[in-house]
Amino acid sequence: MIRRFVYLPLTIGFGCLAASQAAFAVADSYRYDTVHSQIVFSIDHDGFSRPLGRLHIAQGSLRFDPNDWSKSSTELDIDMRSIDMGDAAWNEAACKASLLDCKTYPTAHFVSTSVERKDDTNGVLHGTLTLHGVNQPIDIPFRVNRVGKTIYGMHTVAGFSATAMLDRTAFGINGFPNAVGHGVAIWLELEGIRDNSSNDKEHP
Repeated sequence: MIRRFVYLPLTIGFGCLAASQAAFAVADSYRYDTVHSQIVFSIDHDGFSRPLGRLHIAQGSLRFDPNDWSKSSTELDIDMRSIDMGDAAWNEAACKASLLDCKTYPTAHFVSTSVERKDDTNGVLHGTLTLHGVNQPIDIPFRVNRVGKTIYGMHTVAGFSATAMLDRTAFGINGFPNAVGHGVAIWLELEGIRDNSSNDKEHP
C-alpha cells in the first residue's frame, strides 16, 4: 500500500517556441503528448524499499518563450485512477478512500504561477498542485532537453525533464502512517507538440 504518489506533478513541464523577430516575442502553444510523457513516483514501503509507480497525464497545454521564460506557463490534469504500481490489487488499494480516494478525486490539477530561469537549459517551475481536494504550492526544477522537429519532420516538439518532492500528508493523504512513507519523489519526462503542427500522433 502506498501513499505518496503525489509528485506529479506533476509536473510540470513547459513547451518551446520558434524565436520571433518581432520586438516582443510571442510564446508558442503546445499540447502535451500523453503517449511520450511520463510521470514516475517513488515512496517508502515500511523501510524495506521504495517501490516505483506511474501516473498518466490526461491532458494539458503549455506556452514557452525561449527568449523570456517569464512569459511561459503550463497547466495539466493527471488521471489518478491510472496509478500503476505493477499489481492490480496494489493499484486498487492505493485508490481507496484511505489513500488517494480516486472515486472522489479522480484527477489532480497543476497550474503554473511563474517560471524562473537559472541558466541556458535549467529553471524552476512555480505553481499550485490540487491533489486530494487540497491546494498546495510546489516548485519543480526542470531541464529543457530539446526543441525541434521530429526525425520525420511531422511535428515541432519541446522536451523536458523535471523532478519534485511532495509530502502526502500536506494533501490530507494520511492512511497507513506506519507502513507508507510521507515523502514522495517524482520524476517527469515531458514532451509537448506545437499546436500549429499536424494533429497526427507522434511517431516514436
